[in-house]
Amino acid sequence: MLLLLAVVIGIGAFYYTNWLVKNMAKEERKSVELWAEATQKLASSDLNSNQDITFLNDIIIRNTTIPVIITDSLDHIGYSRNISFTDENKEKVLLRKLHKMKEDNEPITISISETQKQYLYYGDSVLLENLKYYPIVQFSVIFLFIVVAYLAFNSSRNSEQNQVWVGMSKETAHQLGTPISSLMAWVELLKMQNIDAKLIQEFEKDTERLQKITERFSKIGSIPELIRTDVAETIRSTVEYLKTRSSGKVKFILDFDPDKRYEAPLNSSLFSWVVENLCKNAIDAMNNSGTIQVSILEKTDQLFIDVSDTGKGISKAYFKTVFQPGFTTKKRGWGLGLSLAKRIVENYHKGKIFLKQSEINKGTTFRIILNKG
Repeated sequence: MLLLLAVVIGIGAFYYTNWLVKNMAKEERKSVELWAEATQKLASSDLNSNQDITFLNDIIIRNTTIPVIITDSLDHIGYSRNISFTDENKEKVLLRKLHKMKEDNEPITISISETQKQYLYYGDSVLLENLKYYPIVQFSVIFLFIVVAYLAFNSSRNSEQNQVWVGMSKETAHQLGTPISSLMAWVELLKMQNIDAKLIQEFEKDTERLQKITERFSKIGSIPELIRTDVAETIRSTVEYLKTRSSGKVKFILDFDPDKRYEAPLNSSLFSWVVENLCKNAIDAMNNSGTIQVSILEKTDQLFIDVSDTGKGISKAYFKTVFQPGFTTKKRGWGLGLSLAKRIVENYHKGKIFLKQSEINKGTTFRIILNKG
């Protein structure tokens, strides 16, 4: 709407200004013709009285805005008015002005006698020149207005989205608190019964997982504490949890040195969420059958974490929209996972996450870049 309004105003201003310029040009032409006529009469011998001379002089003197040059038939400049120059550059300036005047306007012939003629060339006044640039200035102001309005609107929208994210996340954490406490009590009660210890251990793992998820949601909107952490260990623990809760047809490969520490400032709970989300998306893309590979490449001051799968891939048409809220290729879900992952990596960890490559029916690779310092 703003753009359309700006275009309409701009077009209207352009035509109106163009109309003004044309009419002012006609009026200036009439003024120059009158000036030429006065000059011709002063140069002739048919003056009747001193009053006529005074009137004609007044016409000539009153021209203080329109630049004029009078030449003979050989373009020798005999007179100029309303043109600024110095003694050093007089000839150069006048010749340049004369050339420009010839391009802009037809000259007015001044007949001094039957055999002698002079030619009056003129240019646009300062006011008319400035008026020609008025539409450009107006378009620039309108464009600046649109940019500022868009930025303000975008900032307001982002702020509103952030408030929705924070409110929804904290409310989710609050709602999860009660059933998690209840589950913990039930686990303790089960320990007193004659039940398989391994089964209870799995119940405890899931309960702890729910506590972690609640912690993640509660931290959305707050500035998380970043601690120098072994990124490999966080990835390893996340993958180990997913292994026991995924199809046996899903193969996980950790492509990094198991004895090396890959340290970076990290909020382990939130970063684990990112890795988990990428892996779950990969499992869905592979229909619970395929290979997921998580690799770490260490540079001087950065860590590159790639999460690759052998799934159905993503069309290039969606490369720029995969991280937008609501984007999903699945029939279930809200399409918030990748959006939250981007927020965690880029807003909280000052890193970068992007779709590195993807081919239909071959697989997809997401890359995370973390700063080591």
